[in-house]
Amino acid sequence: MALHELKRLADEVGEQQGDAIVTLQFSLDAQRRHLIDGELEANLSIPCRRCLEPMSVAVASEFQLAIVSSDASAAEVPSEYEPVLVRDEQLDLLGAIEDELILSLPQVVYHDEAECAVSREQLSSGELPEEESSSRTDNPFDALKSLKGKL
Repeated sequence: MALHELKRLADEVGEQQGDAIVTLQFSLDAQRRHLIDGELEANLSIPCRRCLEPMSVAVASEFQLAIVSSDASAAEVPSEYEPVLVRDEQLDLLGAIEDELILSLPQVVYHDEAECAVSREQLSSGELPEEESSSRTDNPFDALKSLKGKL
């Protein structure tokens, strides 16, 4: 599956090159529900959250889908399967796979400190003001000690 064709993925992490490897197995369960067991793997170029330079991230996911025709039938799907609604007797399989790829994206992506163009010093916003740093060394229970003697 060509990654450059996935517009919603591009909206999330930018334009992609290369292919995703997708394996699908179609089956019927005892209740005659149509099921899809799938796996996907892709190498994506995602911007680092520190320096915004692209970095290669391997993404993999295993998913289980159940094809349903209504919200009522979706409620009957076993919990290990994600219901996928079929509209007008058409299954948007590419859209379902793109959903799974987007859901498997990591929350935060950043280079190792040694490889990142932005250093730890560049990320800090400066030193704490003198007054704030000295107040942090005070014991917050000192005020309670003074009150204890007055009671």
